[in-house]
Amino acid sequence: MTATAQLAPAGPAPSAAVPALEIAGLSHAFGPRQALRDVALSVMPGDFTVLLGPNGAGKSTLFALATRLFDARGGSIRIFGQELARRPDLALARLGVVFQQQTLDPDLSVRENLLYGAALHGLPRAEARRRAARELERIGMAERAGEAVRSLSGGQRRRVEIARALLTTPALLLLDEPTVGLDAASRSFLLDHVRRLCREEGLAVLWATHLIDEVAEDARVVVLHAGQVRAAGGVPEILAAAGDAPSLREAFARLTEERREGGAPPV
Repeated sequence: MTATAQLAPAGPAPSAAVPALEIAGLSHAFGPRQALRDVALSVMPGDFTVLLGPNGAGKSTLFALATRLFDARGGSIRIFGQELARRPDLALARLGVVFQQQTLDPDLSVRENLLYGAALHGLPRAEARRRAARELERIGMAERAGEAVRSLSGGQRRRVEIARALLTTPALLLLDEPTVGLDAASRSFLLDHVRRLCREEGLAVLWATHLIDEVAEDARVVVLHAGQVRAAGGVPEILAAAGDAPSLREAFARLTEERREGGAPPV
């Protein structure tokens, strides 16, 4: 699912010195259950940042707040300097999203799904068709454009969702567990495609996952557990934060082993 804000004047081009995403002091609760506690993180233009956390860490709640599915009750979220709570039109105009739950209409064709998403953003139909053709070509799905989504594999559907999220040429892309349930080849394709967009087009990406092997050696990592950021930085910084752990897998285990008991986990 992509963010559904209408297209708005984006203002000046993003500066490389301004974070694509800047979250500070973000807290949120569902009744008595605290889902996020004073979360802070940033993603710079061109960065592929991995939000790494076990199931129930609070990753999906953070995405819901960053896309205004929920209103944040504490803290701030800025997208290229625009405060989300104050100027959601300007902030969301630069944002593309792929949520964990797949949201394509299985009875529509691949092309129709993209065009419907583009219409929600206010793109003129001719421009939407041009952009849809470009994105489907880039993900190797151009020949399947006229087929119903229900005929596609899980990996192919994820490719289409990423293509849809890129139709508005966002400068920041959020992906929540995009490879869950996919085979190794599909996971590798999606990772390579999105990382290439970061390198070649300066796209900023926050990629949420619980899978250690989706973290490249040069990735920036934010470890989230029980609604709190436990460590952030490059892989060497994560290893150091975990007491000079010998591997990222061991560091992740150490950083997430505490306070597993006691209350329902975040979502």
